[in-house]
Amino acid sequence: MKTLKDISLSMLDLVAVREGRSVADSLSVALSTAQRAEALGFTRYWVAEHHNMPGIASSATAVLVGHLAGGTRKIRVGSGGIMLPNHAPLVVAEAFGTLAELYPGRIDLGLGRAPGTDGITMRALRRDRVETEDDFPREVAEVQKLLGPVQPGQRVVAMPGADTKVPIWILGSSLFSARLAAERGLPYAFASHFAPRQVLQAIELYRSQFKPSAQLAEPYVVIGIPLIAAPTDDEAEYLASSNYQRVLGILTGNRRRLQPPIENFMAGLRPEERAAIGDFLAAAVIGGPERVHDGLSRLAEITGADEFMLVCDIFDPELRLRSLDIAAAAMKA
Repeated sequence: MKTLKDISLSMLDLVAVREGRSVADSLSVALSTAQRAEALGFTRYWVAEHHNMPGIASSATAVLVGHLAGGTRKIRVGSGGIMLPNHAPLVVAEAFGTLAELYPGRIDLGLGRAPGTDGITMRALRRDRVETEDDFPREVAEVQKLLGPVQPGQRVVAMPGADTKVPIWILGSSLFSARLAAERGLPYAFASHFAPRQVLQAIELYRSQFKPSAQLAEPYVVIGIPLIAAPTDDEAEYLASSNYQRVLGILTGNRRRLQPPIENFMAGLRPEERAAIGDFLAAAVIGGPERVHDGLSRLAEITGADEFMLVCDIFDPELRLRSLDIAAAAMKA
């Protein structure tokens, strides 16, 4: 059974735009957070691709990965993920191949098959393309080929990109993604930070069907964990109300910038709203140091994950950094 000391710690940043603050401020917060994560010994720092969302500033994901890598020294930086329906594989390979040349040994390429936006915006990104379930596996293979050694007779070459061998990850929240990651012998990151329902089933399928590859000899699992840590359980619950508001906005179609915390926010909601937020955040760890340690230990026990990827949406950037400090200490306790 894995203990916390056996598990790597990383972070996924949605680059939240806070109410009353600018996009430039959110990008600055992302960099300072990546620097703190690096100082704490985190393994990697990923940013997620989303479009046409007022509270998220990570739409130009590859650009932001370069900015964060340039402002840090050794932590791995990458995408969690690039949404392949929005991009031609050649463009993805060239962008991340360029990043790999600029920051050797530090770039990750996580790939997802959701558009990360609404249908209208997806059409604006890739015009009139019609996506099918077969497209994603085929495009993953194309990106792999473009980032690998140039083959005899290969007519389309990613330059930069060819032979950079940027590590590719499969991201997902379903059994489809687990099966694909296992079949290709790629590391697998499950989006339990917003879709925890199938996490155990997906991990079991991935491990049982895993086929070793040139990139990876044994299965490797990352799980997303919403984390709100504070010196006391009560303060953590108060700070988590910003996240509760964000989730409620997602569920009701009322997306906004990240809101300040509200005292007793959940108590003012209808029972069905509280239940829906609870389902969305079923993998969340919220509390003081002891509760954080216990919550992370429980996730380690039931999932056997190799790596935890924290998602930490706290309105006050300094308290967000403090939350990471508490989590890092809990992993060593």
